[in-house]
Amino acid sequence: MTNWNDGMTRRHYLAAAGAVLATAFGGTRPAFALDPIRQGYQTNMWGMPTYYLMKSGLLEKAGIKTSDFAVPSGNLTMQQMVARQVDLGTYAGPSFIIGHDKGGIVGVAVIETVGKTIQVMGRKDLGFTKVEDLRGKKVANQTGSSSGNIFTDQLAPAHGLKKGDYQEVRMNVNDMVAAMAAKTVDAMVCTEPYNAIAEADGIGNTIVDFSKVDPLPVFMAATPEFVQKSPDTLVAYLRAWLQVTKDFTSNPDKVADVIHTFYTSKGYKIDRTTFRKALATVEVSPGFPSDLGPYMQKHAEILLKEKKIAKIPDWKVAMRTEFMDKARAGA
Repeated sequence: MTNWNDGMTRRHYLAAAGAVLATAFGGTRPAFALDPIRQGYQTNMWGMPTYYLMKSGLLEKAGIKTSDFAVPSGNLTMQQMVARQVDLGTYAGPSFIIGHDKGGIVGVAVIETVGKTIQVMGRKDLGFTKVEDLRGKKVANQTGSSSGNIFTDQLAPAHGLKKGDYQEVRMNVNDMVAAMAAKTVDAMVCTEPYNAIAEADGIGNTIVDFSKVDPLPVFMAATPEFVQKSPDTLVAYLRAWLQVTKDFTSNPDKVADVIHTFYTSKGYKIDRTTFRKALATVEVSPGFPSDLGPYMQKHAEILLKEKKIAKIPDWKVAMRTEFMDKARAGA
């Protein structure tokens, strides 16, 4: 039996034991030594690749246990991470920049591109055909979200609408279709699959989608504490994402069935054909796009001008590419 007072503390013993295990497993920690993850995700289509990852069995196969924290939109996941209630979560560039500014949040990969999933939709009975038609109208918007910020700060002004030219109604995206159906709002800035539901039910029609103004790359972000203490877990986690990408590419029907079940379990009625159309607007491709730097700089400058952040991030600190590089090397 080890005597803890015999020149070896418990910490020293655990460190030595870890070194032995690392040597035995070729210099890496064995799967059972990986850390658990508190996974945040949004229940709109942006979060569904993450939901699929958690249901795919790939994380369990890698030896990673997760507990999930579902919210209506990514900016809420970002707030949970700033409060250190969640370890990992997805959200678009503007929310990520705010999260880094407020809580040192770190981007470990861009998981997907979702500009086609966000649409400005108007009530079908009102016959809106362009953004300018929203002047003086009630527009449902997830205030504080990346899509919400892009609409108010970029898209609406590009069409001659400044704040005050329309009535912004603060609302979660999962409540917007019901509000449109009840005619309590005239339009909505919403994401899939809710847009597909509104269109299929004859409630709304698309005015414009965000891909015309922003590709909307979505980050997988981590708290700085998790990055520091769990680098091996991050690499194994991102390696599982590379497998998920293969499923989205080669087996889309399997992916669609898993995610479709999520929405039907919540009481949404959407046929599989309509759902697959909505899911196809999400482009899953983990990595760091070559044009990401200028894109993020532009958004940071907008947020700084709007006084939503205190300073432009140091991108080498905010975006850590080495974990994805290691995941690809070991894939």
